[in-house]
Amino acid sequence: MKRTSFQWMAAGLMLSAVYMGASAFNYGATPAMSGTTINWKDREVGSKESDQHVASHNYAKSLSGAFRGASEKVMPSVVTIQSISSKQQDMGQRGALPEEFRDNPLFKRFFEGMPESNSKSPSGPQRIGMGSGVIIDSAGIILTNNHVVNGADKLLIKLHDGREFEATQWKTDPKSDIAVVKIESAPSLPAASIGNSDQLDVGDWVIAVGAPFGLDETVTAGIISAKSRGIGITAREEFLQTDAAINPGNSGGPLVNLDGEVIGINTAISSTSGGYQGIGFAVPVNLARWIGDELMAHGTVQRAFLGVGIQSIDSSMSKQRGLDTVRGAVVTDVRAGTPAAKAELQSGDVILEFDGNAISKPGDLQGRVERASLSDGHKIVVMRDGKTLTINVRVEALRSSGSPPELEKSE
Repeated sequence: MKRTSFQWMAAGLMLSAVYMGASAFNYGATPAMSGTTINWKDREVGSKESDQHVASHNYAKSLSGAFRGASEKVMPSVVTIQSISSKQQDMGQRGALPEEFRDNPLFKRFFEGMPESNSKSPSGPQRIGMGSGVIIDSAGIILTNNHVVNGADKLLIKLHDGREFEATQWKTDPKSDIAVVKIESAPSLPAASIGNSDQLDVGDWVIAVGAPFGLDETVTAGIISAKSRGIGITAREEFLQTDAAINPGNSGGPLVNLDGEVIGINTAISSTSGGYQGIGFAVPVNLARWIGDELMAHGTVQRAFLGVGIQSIDSSMSKQRGLDTVRGAVVTDVRAGTPAAKAELQSGDVILEFDGNAISKPGDLQGRVERASLSDGHKIVVMRDGKTLTINVRVEALRSSGSPPELEKSE
């Protein structure tokens, strides 16, 4: 029978293997080696491959130690939140979401499969949903998501050490999906260390901590996949994107760096299955902390505004305006009587900086302006007619019923 070249190659390899095996066997049976036992323990490593293995092993152990240290540092401050309502609504799922979230498929999927229960009571059936939170002040202040507590009649907080408390008050900001919860406790509580989310870079290691599907004290690891994401679920968006596993129940729990510092509040996932698919989103802690401070101080969030219509800039527009890169926010309209009008901003200006912070897109400007101090002056760098100008402006408080003009983008 005629053999193909592949068959001949296979036959040759088989013969070589048999020959090499026989040689090794004969070598091992020579009188000089008979009865000899190799002491593998005393053998020196020596080879380059072994040295690389040891180095890789040590690096892996070092990284494992970093994850362990970060987890141990933040875990005592992470809480599980049960939201209880006697209303005829689905706590923890679609009915508990703010109006603007209810038809958004991203949030709908985020709450599918969420553990809940119906319990009987004299006043009627109760709905119980579950989420997470993190203690940010030893006096008993907890940061979480608005959608975790929205619509609740009662909140039960379970601490890392097993103690349980009923929340005495909670304040919410649906526009950012952030809420603060207050519990009363005699001894001081373990507060988490707060990091600086502005210093994060894409690729940085992070861990997510919370109670996915009711499994409290769960830790998952990943990296920062992107920054300043807008995904269309809240009015205020500059989400951190991560591939750390986030699932229903993780809402309100902390996203933490390897120093054990909270750098975000886990909020949403993008999923076709309702579970983890590698795309999760967290509110940056710098934004969440500012909102929390506003809620504790005023009960609501006092935002500032400029009074401009803005739009993003494209490659063609950047060339027309003499920019070296595609960046900034183009002013399309200046409302009469607003801070922008008083500062003499003009339609066509490209805002490049606000108080020394670079503006890459309209969302950057929105975030910087709304958190700006009302009592101080601010510097805006703009490109006008090919020239760079610095303009001084004093922002004003946005009426609670209003929407910042700078959100009303003209296309």
